[in-house]
Amino acid sequence: MLKNFLGSSPVWFKYTIVFFLIFNVFSLYILGPTVTAWLFIAEFIFTLAMALKCYPLQSGGLLAIEILILRLTSPEAAKVEVIQNFEVIFLLMFMVAGIYFMKPLLMYIFSKVFIKVKSKVMLSLLFLTMAAVLSAFLDALTVTAVLIGVAVGFYGIYHKILSTDTDYNESGILDRKELGGETLEQFRAFLRSLIMHGVVGTALGGVCTIVGEPQNLLIGEKLGWDFVDFFLHMAPITLPVLVAGMITTVVLETTKIFGFGSKLPKPARTIIENYTLKQDRTRTASQKYGLLVQAISAVFLILGLAFHIAPVGFIGLGLIVIQTAFMGIVEEHSLGKAFEEALPFTGLIVVFFVIVAMIHEQHLFNPIIDWALSLEPDHQPAVFYVANGVLSMISDNVFVATVYIGEVKSAFDAGDISADQFRRLAIAINTGTNLPSVATPNGQAAFLFLLTSSLAPLINLSYGKMAKMALPYTIVLSIVGYLGVLFFL
Repeated sequence: MLKNFLGSSPVWFKYTIVFFLIFNVFSLYILGPTVTAWLFIAEFIFTLAMALKCYPLQSGGLLAIEILILRLTSPEAAKVEVIQNFEVIFLLMFMVAGIYFMKPLLMYIFSKVFIKVKSKVMLSLLFLTMAAVLSAFLDALTVTAVLIGVAVGFYGIYHKILSTDTDYNESGILDRKELGGETLEQFRAFLRSLIMHGVVGTALGGVCTIVGEPQNLLIGEKLGWDFVDFFLHMAPITLPVLVAGMITTVVLETTKIFGFGSKLPKPARTIIENYTLKQDRTRTASQKYGLLVQAISAVFLILGLAFHIAPVGFIGLGLIVIQTAFMGIVEEHSLGKAFEEALPFTGLIVVFFVIVAMIHEQHLFNPIIDWALSLEPDHQPAVFYVANGVLSMISDNVFVATVYIGEVKSAFDAGDISADQFRRLAIAINTGTNLPSVATPNGQAAFLFLLTSSLAPLINLSYGKMAKMALPYTIVLSIVGYLGVLFFL
């Protein structure tokens, strides 16, 4: 039983999970529900940190089941959380699968970018800026799915060359001998740094607009803001933060600290360049037609998301239908592969909402909200920013924003705060939940998606490495955002 329990995970990890499950029962009756709920949060974060040893769906799922058994929350409350965030689940079910069929086009575009942009600093800035711009108008998870697709495809090219007896750079040495060992580790570090710049970019862009993050739409609705109003109200804080993020990217790549700075190895660049040239020469008419279908689908995707013609999940499903219909992919087993990437994460997200429901049911954040609202009005925005930021690091930023904006709206409706104060607190809540939350993967769904994706083990991206690489961004973005709230509100 022990051998099969949690599979190939380390034995000490198996014993730790068993200890958690037993200890939590005694904790509930000795320490009470509030302390036990905080322990569950810490334990769930631990399972996320061990994602490369054991996928969190199993270990975290056992904790979620125990939460329901111990009645720290109910299935009905968890269902409410799932329904409120159904667009995120809908997106994962279909949009990620839609991106799967676009991988040949993405690889065609980005392989040219990787090879032609030789400056790592410029390439990093390009990734961060593109992710920020796309996330401001589209969706952070969709952009992250694109980044993951590109990186997995690029690693696939590398691994394919590594596994064959070829000599694309005509050096007289087999490519697999040149691409192994330290070169492979440097290549992984190169991809790891680029993908981290990209996901940070999704946070930088997501905070700027009403469609950038799910909670932004909720905040905008409470205040009666449209797209332009939201952008203008946030701009005094979000634009300086964006510039600070770009400067941080340049500094990190120049100084090569916190795991950044690795360049694409020269042998790898030459070999991959020659490989892509050969692929271009040997591309069949059917493959060229496929690229054309994918390009038209990409235009449909961008227009559909930018103008919000339908929920994101529907657009993703439409993307699947168009691409598979016109590329002749009609077998069920061929379609199934497209859903393999996102469905495990979809299950994990539902488990996560059980944890969120427990936080809500046990009113874990209420003391902080009550204390913040009791302060002098001039001090409230900065305190709300810090409180939202800290709580978003350990919880879900969408949930934290939902709770806080709801409480502030109630205070406004009761006449306890003015309309101007309501506006200031809303800005503090939006920036507080979106910026400091880059510190940990559980803070933002895009970060958690990356950590649990098929790419993470390929490039050795663990919870610890992600937190370490995000640390300089967390410090800079949090401080600049705090100063903006302090002086510009």
